[in-house]
Amino acid sequence: MVVDAIQEYGLDRAMVRHLSRRSDARGLAQLGAHAVLLCATGCAVWASRESLWIAPAMLLHGAVLSFLFSPLHESIHRSAFASRWISDSVAWLCGALLVLPPEYFRLFHFAHHRFTQNPAQDPELAQPRPATFHSYLWHASGMPYWYSRVSTTLRHALTGRVPEAFVPPDKRPLVVREARVLLGSYLAVAAVSLVLRRSDVLIYWVLPALLGQPFLRLFLFSEHAGCAFGDDMFANTRTTYTNPVMRFLTWQMSFHAEHHAFPSVPFHALASVNALTRERLAVSARGYFAVHRNFVRQFRARQHA
Repeated sequence: MVVDAIQEYGLDRAMVRHLSRRSDARGLAQLGAHAVLLCATGCAVWASRESLWIAPAMLLHGAVLSFLFSPLHESIHRSAFASRWISDSVAWLCGALLVLPPEYFRLFHFAHHRFTQNPAQDPELAQPRPATFHSYLWHASGMPYWYSRVSTTLRHALTGRVPEAFVPPDKRPLVVREARVLLGSYLAVAAVSLVLRRSDVLIYWVLPALLGQPFLRLFLFSEHAGCAFGDDMFANTRTTYTNPVMRFLTWQMSFHAEHHAFPSVPFHALASVNALTRERLAVSARGYFAVHRNFVRQFRARQHA
């Protein structure tokens, strides 16, 4: 895929090799900063637990928690860190918190990369994207995500059936095994919470994860929705120029067309790729608010057509 991108977008191999250098230090610095922010928002929840401020505190904590999807995504690519064991450990931790088993997600996501915006083969298009304002709101709520994640993980763990086409037969036992490990871990956490009569799991994890998921859904929706169907990564994927906070939380994945064109390049080099290739971008936007304002206008226009 990188070779194809080099030929199509004109970056020479030496430049791609330079940009693709992985670094434990850069990855751990980003992960550490994300963890510090997560602890800070968790402390805000703790400090506000006896007041009405707990609702916005949990919402903020949930947003930061939900964007652990970003290190999960980078780790399943094994591009964020030079050491594979760090990538795999981070993927497992973040995947467990988001009910997104890392090996299953790796297979799903790599199929998405191979067949981006191909309606017949891209697993992200297995379910139609929202076409009305009400379906858009339902998607943004995160409820369809949680239903899919919980039901799929339970099916894998309890029945051992893995019918997903993007999971090859030799990987199905691994997918079943990781689902069972995660289910066992969740049951153990629930049992300990009941025995100790503690609600910490609900306050600092479950409820914030529910509240924060809409932020992640809206971010992910903006990556490909409204883009062209076809093989051109700079046309079927949107790059969004956004503020430093969003770039931090998303681990630079706002440069998403660049990521799809050069998936071996780690997050910290994507801005450099953008500087070299931005004139080739077919779809870009100035901020996520602008992206979703446009979507809402389109949905309402269809509704009143």
